[in-house]
Amino acid sequence: MTSLEAPVEIVPYDPSWPARFAVEADLLRRALEAWLIAPIEHIGSTAIPGLAAKPVVDIMAAVQTLEGSRAAIAAATEAGYCYAPYQAELEHWFCKPSFAFRTHHLHLVPLGSSQWIRANAFRDYLRTHREVAAEYEALKWRLAQEHRHDREAYTAAKRPFIVRISDLAVDERI
Repeated sequence: MTSLEAPVEIVPYDPSWPARFAVEADLLRRALEAWLIAPIEHIGSTAIPGLAAKPVVDIMAAVQTLEGSRAAIAAATEAGYCYAPYQAELEHWFCKPSFAFRTHHLHLVPLGSSQWIRANAFRDYLRTHREVAAEYEALKWRLAQEHRHDREAYTAAKRPFIVRISDLAVDERI
C-alpha cells in the first residue's frame, strides 16, 4: 500500500449514508449541472439498506460523453474532489476529501453505458434480494481482512461476484 491509499475497512451499515448522499448530490448538481444529463445515483454498498460497507458513499452521475465532459474534472476538483485517471476509458473517477481519507467516490460515466446500466442493476438487485446481499456482505468482510492494505486486490477479488450478480440483474431487467 502506498501512503496515498486508504486501507480497506468494512463497517456495519450506517443509516446516515442516504442523507450524506443527498447532501453531496445537491452540491454536485450545482457544480456539474453543465454536464449532467440524468439524475445523480447513489450506488455501491452504502446504497443498500442494512449492508455493511466501506464508509465511502459512492455516487454516479451521467454525462453525454467522457470527452465532452472533460471540463467537469476541474469543476469537480473545485467542489473538493481529487481526480485520478482510474479506468479513464470508462469514467472520470474522483474521491473526496483525499486519497488517504475517503468519504465519497464520484464516477462520471456516459448515460446508457454498460457501467451505468450494470452499477444501477447491481444496486437494485441487492436491494431486492436480501440473501444475495448477505452473501456479498460476508464476502466483503472476508476480503477486507485478506486485502486490508491492497485496495486493488480487494476490488479484483470482489469482481467475479459483482460480474455474476450484475449479469443476473441485467438479464432480469430485459
